[in-house]
Amino acid sequence: MGAGSVAVVVTEELAVPSWDLYELSIPCTVFGTPQPDLADVWYELRLCSAEDRAQDGAVSGTGLSLRTSYGLDDLADADTVIVPSVPDSCVDEGTPLPPDLITALRGAYDAGARMVSLCTGAFALAEAGLLDGRRATAHWMHTAQLAERYPKIHVDDSVLYVDDGDVLTSAGLTAGLDLCLHLVRRDLGAHVANQLARRMVVPAHRPGGQAQFIDLSVPETDDQGLAPVLEWARAHLDQPLTVDELARRAAMSPRTFYRRLRAATGTTPLRWLLEQRLGRARMLLESTDLPVEKVGELSGLGTANNLRHHFLKQVGVSPSDYRRMFPCSTAAVR
Repeated sequence: MGAGSVAVVVTEELAVPSWDLYELSIPCTVFGTPQPDLADVWYELRLCSAEDRAQDGAVSGTGLSLRTSYGLDDLADADTVIVPSVPDSCVDEGTPLPPDLITALRGAYDAGARMVSLCTGAFALAEAGLLDGRRATAHWMHTAQLAERYPKIHVDDSVLYVDDGDVLTSAGLTAGLDLCLHLVRRDLGAHVANQLARRMVVPAHRPGGQAQFIDLSVPETDDQGLAPVLEWARAHLDQPLTVDELARRAAMSPRTFYRRLRAATGTTPLRWLLEQRLGRARMLLESTDLPVEKVGELSGLGTANNLRHHFLKQVGVSPSDYRRMFPCSTAAVR
């Protein structure tokens, strides 16, 4: 589609939380800085406020207030509309988004704009009905809320971003950067995207299907009968573990143990064990220079081939490629 115009929606003009500044800065960096040696025509960037435009650019509380030159009416003729985030209260407490924003998003989509969300921006596209019947994602910390609140969406919490043609969604933080570079690749070609990524000192391309780096620790649960045995299991992942043994340690029948673990974690005992072992393998790959064979052994995944099989299936990359994303400390624990 070429470069075109990119309208970035600023949903909190006053006291933008510092955490959300990262998502806001990503499209500004990717689309807002001309690269004349890479493309004759670069993107036209607009910051469009969902609030009154006449605000001072000054520190306010724990965030910043922003002054923008554009408003929601400027979304109508944009080629691409990006919602980097929505206020935390809209995600955690269900505070309604401004009706004018939802109307503007629907109008932009109807006018042919490509709609994009980063992290919690998916809640705005969802409220506008633009994700109904589609596969979409967001930061894994918020995907459960997104799926519960908008059951018509096929929420995938295991990927970095989803490209559904005219509507694209991404997980949080660096996954938003991956999606923006993916848009450049679609619009201006792989060479331009690769050179831009090199200037930003980031990986040239991470496929959207690669898994988010999700924390697989013991889930919070009020079931005090489960917590000790789950902690014990995590401390003995390098050993053969069976459902019968875990049930015995929890003083439950295997059937009761299965039912209570499923209620507490939303998954089966065998699936839970696999997730914990993958989590241990990730930690070892991130923080040590142990051979892949040893990582498989200590995580309970067995041989290097078995570790590689599960990593490719569940994480989307090989153990070696995953390790390259986390430079190992020279003081790594062996």
